[in-house]
Amino acid sequence: MTAAPADFARARSEFLSIDPPRVEDGAAIWRIARDSEVLDLNSSYSYLLWCRDFAATSVVARGEDGEPIAFVTGYIRPDRPETLVVWQVAVDGAHRGKGLAATLLDALTARVAADQGLSWVETTITPDNTASDRLFTSYAQRHDVALEREVLFDGGLFPEGTHLPEVLYRIGPLTG
Repeated sequence: MTAAPADFARARSEFLSIDPPRVEDGAAIWRIARDSEVLDLNSSYSYLLWCRDFAATSVVARGEDGEPIAFVTGYIRPDRPETLVVWQVAVDGAHRGKGLAATLLDALTARVAADQGLSWVETTITPDNTASDRLFTSYAQRHDVALEREVLFDGGLFPEGTHLPEVLYRIGPLTG
């Protein structure tokens, strides 16, 4: 099921702006990731670095108080400079179900495409993450591009031994 235009309009009314993250946003982004109870939580330090080093390929939505209520982090693949890898997507619990993640993903990819060009979007998703599957499947549908899925990392590669496989979603090629 894809987000309808009304969902995007409602999502936009829930926040004041979509901006690149600032270092000061790192703690809030870490809390949103932690509270998602779905994402692999990185150290708080890594979110500060992410806001500093990957701000050009990440976005936050800000609530009325100016604090982040959702984020998308990403980076450009060094060996494929036309590919944006989406690392994490999370929306604060009070703002879920309103199309905000899709709005952020669209805003980020439009910005990266305008700033440096973009042909592909990649992400990895575990097979049990239906929300992310829906988000990226609907993104491909909205942009009328192909979506390919393949196992990138088998679960046995992870040291904890209980990790599900990570499935690579490759979306594109995107056009102007």
